[in-house]
Amino acid sequence: MLTPEHRRALAALGSGVTLTAGGVAAVAAAQAGMWGALVGTVGVVAWTLTLGCWVAARRGVVPAPMPSRASDWPIAALLDQVPVPLLRIEGERVHALNRAARALFVADDRIPAPPRTLTDPATRHLRHAGRRWRIDAVALDEAHRLAALIDIDAEEHAAQERAQDEMIDILGHELLNGLSPIVSLADSAVTAAQQGDAMLGDILATLSRRVEGLEGFTRAYRELARLPDPVVAPVALDALAGDLARLFGGRFGDRVALSIEAGGTATLDRDQMVQAVWALLQNGAEAALAAPAPPRVTLSIAGGERLTIEVADSGTGIAAADRARIFRPFHTDKPGGSGIGLTLARRIARAHGGELVLLDTRGTRFRLTVPA
Repeated sequence: MLTPEHRRALAALGSGVTLTAGGVAAVAAAQAGMWGALVGTVGVVAWTLTLGCWVAARRGVVPAPMPSRASDWPIAALLDQVPVPLLRIEGERVHALNRAARALFVADDRIPAPPRTLTDPATRHLRHAGRRWRIDAVALDEAHRLAALIDIDAEEHAAQERAQDEMIDILGHELLNGLSPIVSLADSAVTAAQQGDAMLGDILATLSRRVEGLEGFTRAYRELARLPDPVVAPVALDALAGDLARLFGGRFGDRVALSIEAGGTATLDRDQMVQAVWALLQNGAEAALAAPAPPRVTLSIAGGERLTIEVADSGTGIAAADRARIFRPFHTDKPGGSGIGLTLARRIARAHGGELVLLDTRGTRFRLTVPA
């Protein structure tokens, strides 16, 4: 086996022989007038010189040794800048991979006596240091996992702040929209009063209506913001459906056909659930009346292990651009609408531990679910 030193010596000897032979061949070709051979020989000599210089330059280059530990790698410095605690889990052993993990568990590398929830692959949540964490883990192989701990409390606080910012923007927009015409009408009323204008009465009437509209908006906001905790009790779902049918008949009469399927019982706040479902029924009836097809609304209520309420209508459906905004407070495309019906219905569903969603179907179909 030739050592690197032997290979370099043989390369130097070969380069010398090649250069000597090339020089002799170049001289002979020039004397004989063989210009093509001369050019080729010069090319070979130039290539040999370049190769020799490159080999000589590499003699002083010593490859850097590979890091022997994970902490020696440059990526460790990058991981330390990640604010999320990162862990390497090997069976019952847990290692901290970055500064955030070491600070959380007060450990340098291996975490002594790690929480049992960390070493259990089936566990997805951890409570540690007075906070709640979600364990997002990926399996590297059968014995190793890489885990990131996500601060649930911080995520919830960020979501609440975003919701509050959005609510403030909406309130500011709606209040300014309501106050601007009131200010303008008040100025017009002062001018009309000074000039004895006969339009003063009409101006004051319009001003009164705008004030009433702004008051209605404020009341709607209070109703949405002050939803009380549900007071739950067993409820027969057919009786609940009967109440809704009578409300529907009193509001829409024979203009919209209503089909109802209901059965079973559920534990819920009856008044709040009637309010939530009534918002869905009213929304569906108004959409059905605005469509060319015969107006129809269907209501399905099923109890058991999970309460499921579905409301569908014969309307033209909700545009894709509006589907993401229908649950936003005060979002409405109806003249005179408050824009809180669907928002309040979803809040009631969530207050019961459930959810209200718009199904991805051809028509408009809402599904409200509540666990038993």
